[in-house]
Amino acid sequence: LTPVSNSTLSFCGSDNSSAYKVDNGLLNNGCFLDALGVVPHVFLLFSTFPILFIGWGSQSSKVHIHHSTWLHFPGHNFRWLLTIVLLLVLVCEIAEGIVFNQSRHLHLYMPAGLGILAAITSIVYYHNIETSNFPKLLIALLIYWTLAFITKTIKFAKYDDHGIGLRQLRFCITGLLALLYGLLLGVEVNVILRRRYMWFPCPTEVKPPDDLQDLGVRFQQPFVNLLSKSTYCWMNTFITSAHKRPIDLKTIGKLPISMRALTNFQRLRKAFDGPVPLKGSRWIWLALRQAFGRPLVLSITFRFIADLLGFVGPLCISGIVHHISSDNHSLLGVHFISSEAFLANAYVLAVLLFLALLLQRTFLQASYYVAIETGIKLRAAIQTKIYHKIMRLCTSNMSMGDMTTAQICSLVARDTNHLMWFFFLCPNLWAMPVQIVMGVLLLYSLLGVSALIGATVIVVLAPLQYFVATRLSRAQKSTLEHTGERLKKTNELLRGIKLLKLYTWEHIFRSSVEETRRQELRKLRTFALYTSLSIFMNAAIPIAAVLIVSHFDLSPAVAFGSLSLFHILVTPLFLLSSVLHSTVKALVSVQKLSEFLGSTEIKIDQDPAVQTTATENNNSNIKSVVSSASCPSQPIVNGYFTWTQGCPTLTSIDIKVPFGQLTMIVGQVGCGKSSLLLAALGEMQKISGNITWKSILTACVFRKRGSVPYASQRPWLLNATVEENILFDMVPNEKRYKEVIEVCQLQPDIDTLPQGDQTVIGERGIILSGGQRQRISVARALYQQTNVVFLDDPFSALDIHLSDHLMHEGILKLLRQEKRTVVLVTHKLQYLPHADWVWAFNTVQSFHKDLKGHPVCKPELFEQWRTLMNRQDKIGWCLVVFAESSTSTDEDSLRAELHHRTTIPWSSFATYLHAAGLLLLPLLVLSQLSKHSLMVAIDFWLAHWTSPGCCCAVLLSQVCEFSHSSYLQVFCGLCALGIVLCLVTSLAVEWTGLRVSRELHCSLLHTIVLAPMRLFETTPLGNILNRFSADTNTIDQHIPVTLECLSRSTLLCVSAVGVISYVTPLFLIALLPLAVACYFIQKYFRVASRDLQQLEDSTEMLLLSHYSQTIEGLTTIRAFRHEQRFKKKLLEHTDANNISSLFLMAANRWLEVRMEYIGAFVVLIAAVASISNTLCSQLSAGLVGLGLTYALMVSNYLNWIVRNLADMEVQLGCVKRVSGLIHTQPENYDGLMTPAQVPAGWPKYGEIQIKNLSVRYDSSLKPVLRHINSHIRPGKKVGICGRTGSGKSSFSLALFRMLDTIEGQIVIDGIDIAKLPLQTLRSKFSIILLSPVFLSFNLDPERKATDQMLWEALEIAQLMPVVKALPGGLDAMVTEGGENFSQGQRQLFCLARAFVRKSSILIMDEATASIDMATESILQKVVMTAFADRTVVTIAHRVHTILGSDVVIVMKHGAILEYNEPDVLLEQKDSVFSAFVRADK
Repeated sequence: LTPVSNSTLSFCGSDNSSAYKVDNGLLNNGCFLDALGVVPHVFLLFSTFPILFIGWGSQSSKVHIHHSTWLHFPGHNFRWLLTIVLLLVLVCEIAEGIVFNQSRHLHLYMPAGLGILAAITSIVYYHNIETSNFPKLLIALLIYWTLAFITKTIKFAKYDDHGIGLRQLRFCITGLLALLYGLLLGVEVNVILRRRYMWFPCPTEVKPPDDLQDLGVRFQQPFVNLLSKSTYCWMNTFITSAHKRPIDLKTIGKLPISMRALTNFQRLRKAFDGPVPLKGSRWIWLALRQAFGRPLVLSITFRFIADLLGFVGPLCISGIVHHISSDNHSLLGVHFISSEAFLANAYVLAVLLFLALLLQRTFLQASYYVAIETGIKLRAAIQTKIYHKIMRLCTSNMSMGDMTTAQICSLVARDTNHLMWFFFLCPNLWAMPVQIVMGVLLLYSLLGVSALIGATVIVVLAPLQYFVATRLSRAQKSTLEHTGERLKKTNELLRGIKLLKLYTWEHIFRSSVEETRRQELRKLRTFALYTSLSIFMNAAIPIAAVLIVSHFDLSPAVAFGSLSLFHILVTPLFLLSSVLHSTVKALVSVQKLSEFLGSTEIKIDQDPAVQTTATENNNSNIKSVVSSASCPSQPIVNGYFTWTQGCPTLTSIDIKVPFGQLTMIVGQVGCGKSSLLLAALGEMQKISGNITWKSILTACVFRKRGSVPYASQRPWLLNATVEENILFDMVPNEKRYKEVIEVCQLQPDIDTLPQGDQTVIGERGIILSGGQRQRISVARALYQQTNVVFLDDPFSALDIHLSDHLMHEGILKLLRQEKRTVVLVTHKLQYLPHADWVWAFNTVQSFHKDLKGHPVCKPELFEQWRTLMNRQDKIGWCLVVFAESSTSTDEDSLRAELHHRTTIPWSSFATYLHAAGLLLLPLLVLSQLSKHSLMVAIDFWLAHWTSPGCCCAVLLSQVCEFSHSSYLQVFCGLCALGIVLCLVTSLAVEWTGLRVSRELHCSLLHTIVLAPMRLFETTPLGNILNRFSADTNTIDQHIPVTLECLSRSTLLCVSAVGVISYVTPLFLIALLPLAVACYFIQKYFRVASRDLQQLEDSTEMLLLSHYSQTIEGLTTIRAFRHEQRFKKKLLEHTDANNISSLFLMAANRWLEVRMEYIGAFVVLIAAVASISNTLCSQLSAGLVGLGLTYALMVSNYLNWIVRNLADMEVQLGCVKRVSGLIHTQPENYDGLMTPAQVPAGWPKYGEIQIKNLSVRYDSSLKPVLRHINSHIRPGKKVGICGRTGSGKSSFSLALFRMLDTIEGQIVIDGIDIAKLPLQTLRSKFSIILLSPVFLSFNLDPERKATDQMLWEALEIAQLMPVVKALPGGLDAMVTEGGENFSQGQRQLFCLARAFVRKSSILIMDEATASIDMATESILQKVVMTAFADRTVVTIAHRVHTILGSDVVIVMKHGAILEYNEPDVLLEQKDSVFSAFVRADK
């Protein structure tokens, strides 16, 4: 063959004619073998390009989601791994060809370049075939892998024939390529044979998974290809679309089946129900390992690989600096070079460093993803298991204070998160030893014995880190205890704010909250100190280690390689504290979970029971609608029931309930009426006796009952629409729905709501009045179609007209016509004549009366109740707190809270900094700038010191201005100053955060206490409490950490870019596109991250709300037998929260992968530019090492900047919300008179003059009282009555200046109350409200009364026996909200509270609504006696309570309709008052 003409570049080289000789055969010519290797690549490119660009190009946009992610072929992941390894090997082949000294020989690297192009084409081609399910086109890949395998095998064999062995890199690369092509060929053959594709007549049909057939599943991570899985490319569309429209639950869709809460709960339950049943914490740990251990092993494996790849960076930096430091800078090698010679090349090391970084970050993010996904699955499974336990939980656990709603919600919210984060950090437990051992070994290889000294410093300081971490954990635990106590007091203050304002106790309770806050801040200060020490040690330990090692002579390669290794070595030791802290919290959480899962459950009897005949004596048919038997059945026989272990609460209970009739239960306060209903429902612990339920249709006695509509004494409502609360998941029946609405007189109330019966009423029915809540609860019971109805005091919050209407139209007409069995607990004795059976509780005595009303047993007891029954016993209407137009504001506020998705204004950041003060803010900024400037100075000094020029100067001390010791002294001084500044900076950040926390909380509490009642009426209580809990916690502990991390990351990134640009100015050219890429990545990520975080928070709030709703309404849910429905709802809430968490986690991985890749490009560009700059301009090796060391950390800095920026935006929302409340206009507490000017003992007589008074709740609302004129003489007893909304309660509130006065005045004992200071005015009166408010200091928060005075008040309120029976008497503690007392007893305590105060004017606002008539009769007499010489204003709930008043005021529509003595009004037959009395008879 004739050689080709001389050219600057040719395939076989222009300067080697022997390359074209084929005397020994074609296959013995190296250039021919390389040319032969090009053939498969050319074949694939020419055969697939038309198909790729023409066939799929036009339809790619039409592919549905489940098609584009459906991976049909087996061996998919293995194929991708082989292809990625193939690309890496081909890159090495190109590099080896370039490093070869005859660089003009294209055949050494051009085939590899074509191979890379072909490999990329093959994977794109394969992906399109796979997702389009077009297997016949696999023929092209089959041919390609075959040809490539043959050509590489021939080349490998010829190398072996010529004696080229493992010492030559090209031989190894060729062998690897032959192996990879062979494996890929095997994968292709496996696909064809297993699926019977191509030449087989009947290919195997494959159906896509259920998830991919559901277009609602948008979380594609489990279904996409390996490249998209590892780089999260499938998130691209999701992230960018978030910038156009907000992300909501509809956008993120549903979870894949394998990730749903139900799937993981079943997996966990299977593990719990193992062959060897265990108990305690060990049982839970074993179950968790069995259910979720396997993916954790995968995460640990990924982490091992990532950590091993992490050590490549320091070694490459050391090699690059060493190469630059040596005299031989030639890039050229020999014809066949060894691996050692190849890896000694600086450019090769730069590329290797780049690839290692890419792979290390990819495996690290994969480890994070698997661990967090496993943690989220585990959390969902445990939360579901907790909920299932709640459904079986004994009610007494809550009512007796053993377990509170807050504790269970804490278990759900906090402890499950502790376990989730333990699983996330678990791979670190296994990775840390590997990192430490590898780090020490590599340091030893670089530094020798001195490495052990530096490592010893780090290891010796590790116990100090552990000590700090332990103290940090204790401080955190102590802080949480004080936080819990503060929130408990704050919750009490907010729930009782109306009473506190009326009694002027708000400042007492504010002081109590502030004292607890001061203790909390002291613990926070300790926590901040240890946090500062932890941050300081993390920054100072590498400096200290380098400082120790710097006493030895160091070369630049060794110095900067060691510095990078020290940073790596510090990471596991720093993580040790976090991992141990997380482990301890997980152990504690599992212990708490074990105790909860082992708590007492109610006994759920299985079906049925015993077959009997319908004529047996003990039959109990309370489910019949067809029986008309007059004989009663006996559902409870000889029953003994208790709430807790010990003495029974109910004894010798033998209850008979007639079929399809009305049974009433009456009795004194606290005698056990409500407990009886709960005992029948199975809520109490049964000591002995039988409870039976029977169906007449099957003549079977059942111990397992069906659904029983139950309206509890305290109405329980869902956070849903009015319609949903009434239907309660029943099939809509428009006719019955309208009947129930009419019976409960709800239509006028519904008409006032902004969206009618579609209005969401908020948590606990926050936007409704007490009467409205009660009627909706009763309407729910009436709407159900079951045969038994339990009603527990449904009239307590209703006025006389509503009570009568409900009784006659609802119970006597609607239910009786349907032959429903009704059990009614009531204090309304006027309704007893309507009952078929009456059970009167009085130390468990009872009487029976037949349909005609004749007593059958206990005639003396019957007469006692008959006497009370014949009295006028009608009720007035309770306070309507919410004016008509306010509900719109409430609803808007509620919806705005759940769907708040607007951009956070940066003005919130200014508010935060302003709260820091003028002293701490400059200190914070200066300390940060000084610290980072000094850190850069230390590294520059180290680079200057270890540079070759300086080393020469050290050897020639007579010429050198500085000696080795002089450099060391300066270095030590800089390091010492740097360590001090690290501590100052961390302390400045923490102290700034503490000051802001103190200022904002103090201002918030002060504002809330002084705020008008309108704020609490229009804002859901949960929203205000969230400002004190979640938002304050974020301001206390999260914002300072985020601010410190953000400022540190930003300054470090700026420092790194500055140093790299100084070392290699060429880097600035490449910086621009990288900066543009970073800008767009962070721009899109921040929007998506903010939306996802808010969505995660809102779904978590709904989930916790569902838990708290379930716990509060547990008896109602179980009575209705709606457990399965609520369990299903829980799964929906859990899946919604989990998919938000998974998308947020995937978005974080999306960001980190991209930032890490940009960081890898920064390292590559910096390395190549540094090497080139050194070769051209003799750049100092020390500066090159410095630049590369900084470049290695850029990716982390970029990542943390964007993450912290997104976090800061979300967290500043807390500052915005708190700031918004702080700007609330307070009540006007000042008056024209000072407290000293008010006469002593005012008001002495209690004379009240009201002149042309008009008031309203708010300036935007209509007046609720119009032109009121009244004169109440000293010491008179005044009764006020009227229909709902007539203004009775507004009349009483006007006396306390709780409403806005439009015109007119109120004069008491000659002084206009508008002139008095508000505190002075309210302290002179006493008021008893309808809803009993229980406080931690119930009777005398001011500590002014003696014990004797307290006992007298309790005796007046008929409570002395109750309090004496309590352990501790007057000092006895009550549970939250007074749950260990009955509703009536709580009302009596509120009466006693007013008696202690002994004011000249007493207002009783429906104060006896929850008290039985006998107790009420006694109290009325006592009040008339105890307040004989004082003015008493009674707002009537029962009309007979004001018959003995001196004056009666009848109100209507905010005006006084009638005003006279009761006898005078009764004589007027056409008077409204006499109509009320007649209706009461």
